[in-house]
Order: sequence, then structure tokens, then C-alpha cells
Amino acid sequence: MSHDPAVRVRGVRKRFGTTDALTGVDLEVAEGEVVGLLGPNGAGKTTLVRVLATLLPPDEGQATIFGRDVVRDAPEVRRLIGLTGQYAAVDELLTGRENLKMFGELFHLTGRDARRRAGELLERFDLADAGDRPARTYSGGMRRRLDLASSLLVRPRLLFLDEPTTGLDPRSRNAIWEVTRELVAEGTPLLLTTQYLEEADQLADRIAVIDHGDIIAEGTGDELKDRVGGQVVDILLAEDGDGDRAQAAIPGAERTGDPRRIRVPVPAEDALAELSRIAATLQASGLYVRDIGLRRPTLDDVFLELTQQAPPTAQEAA
Repeated sequence: MSHDPAVRVRGVRKRFGTTDALTGVDLEVAEGEVVGLLGPNGAGKTTLVRVLATLLPPDEGQATIFGRDVVRDAPEVRRLIGLTGQYAAVDELLTGRENLKMFGELFHLTGRDARRRAGELLERFDLADAGDRPARTYSGGMRRRLDLASSLLVRPRLLFLDEPTTGLDPRSRNAIWEVTRELVAEGTPLLLTTQYLEEADQLADRIAVIDHGDIIAEGTGDELKDRVGGQVVDILLAEDGDGDRAQAAIPGAERTGDPRRIRVPVPAEDALAELSRIAATLQASGLYVRDIGLRRPTLDDVFLELTQQAPPTAQEAA
């Protein structure tokens, strides 16, 4: 019996012209595991997924899916995987049911089996009532659910979710999360790429942070938070334009995605004294504060610490 992991990546490099998209990635995903691939725009997340899904050949290195090489055994790999890309790949002129039947037949299901699976998946993804409406009438969340359903027509052994909730409202995002949790409970290994820190924290057993084409940190959410260590003084300023002044006045202050919010990492043993000192500095500088407090580091802090840039807000990622 084979003990190959679901995904094994060793030294994978990919270059586009003068740009190094992947610079020697090493990564493994075990059977039944959910790995979140977290990184800023342009970090290499989608390029890695496209290599693993046999859509791009690597320039160097090797990648295998359940022991099959993604280049040499590409047809066999494609039979083992499902892929939900960043944008819903649905035909707007067809109904939801017709979309699923079409994809089923493209996956070489018989017409009867394609119809049966389409009905099952429309029920599972809460799309049965809309199944005979044209997809152009679907909301963004419904299209994403239909797209995810199409990737499950042939019950893949491994599923890639490439930023599956980008641009969705919170309710639609929660619906996708719920379906994802069901797949995980059934034992389907997932590689999830995302810019949403909460999404990685909610869904992933393990998180790999990628930046400039390489994995720069790996671990559980708690392990990565412990890596930042200490405490964080979180400050919400009263005015949008005060961020630069506050950052100049407080050594070690860092900007976040919110123009009014700054953070200051402080040692745990001196956290209260540092909080008092920072509050006094803000007062002496004439800066007004709406809220200030101590908290444990979050994945946002990990992202900022490791990539030296603020994580995107939901609006920016959309």
C-alpha cells in the first residue's frame, strides 16, 4: 500500500520572462489534511496551484499528487483532482443543472450519471430551487457554489480551492466555508489559497506562508502566532490622517490595512508598562484615540511580520 502524501513539492521553480514566480518551493499535504497557502497578491499562490493541477509545467523541481508526477503522469493526475479557480467558470446562458450536466459529460460521465450527479450536487449546495434558472441570474455566492459543485462531479481524491471566497459577502463566504468543512469531514484533502487571514485560521489544519515565490513559514495557526510572540498594543486613532504622526511618535509602530489603526509589538513581560508609555506618548503628541488595548498576536500580525505588508481588507481583496 502506498504511503505517498496527497501532495509533495520539492524545489519547484517557475519563471515568466524576468519574473521568478516560484523560487524553489517545498511543500507537503498529507491525506485528509487541509493546508492553507497564505500570501499577498503576486506571492506565487496561484502559480503553484496551476503547476500542481498540470496547467503549467515547472521549470525545475518535482511535484507529485499521490505519487504521480504532475508532468510525466499528467492525465492520471487530472483524474485524481478537482480545481475551483479564482473566478467561477460557469456558462451564464445555461441553467445551473445544465452547467453541471455539461461538466459531467466533459468528465466522461454517461448522460444518465451526469444528470444524477447534477441533481445530487444541486441539493447538496442548496441550489436545487435555482437549478433550472439561467446562471446569469445567480448571485456571486451562488455562482461560486455552482463552480465548487462542478469540481466534485467525479469525487476527486484531492481538491484545490484557489481563493474560493474572494469578492463574496460574509453570508456567501460562510456558506462556502460550511461546504468546505463538510468535504474535510469526509476526508478530502484540500490545498486552499487565500488572502483572508480568518479563512486560513478557520479552515486549515496547517498554514504555509508564501512570499516572493517561496514558502517562508509553516505551522498551525497557533504555532505561527507564537512565532510572533509577546503581546500587541492595538490602537484605533480618531482621525484617518493621524497614522503617520503616530507611527513617527512611537518606536516600533506598524501600519495595518486600516488608516486609523496601528499596532505595536511589545514583550509580554513588559506589556502593561509599554501600554502606559505608548498612551502617554500619544497624549503628549496631541493624538486622539478611540480605542487602545493589549491583545495576543493574530494571523494578521503574522502576515505583517513575515511579509512586511498589511493583509488586504475584504474590500481590497474583492
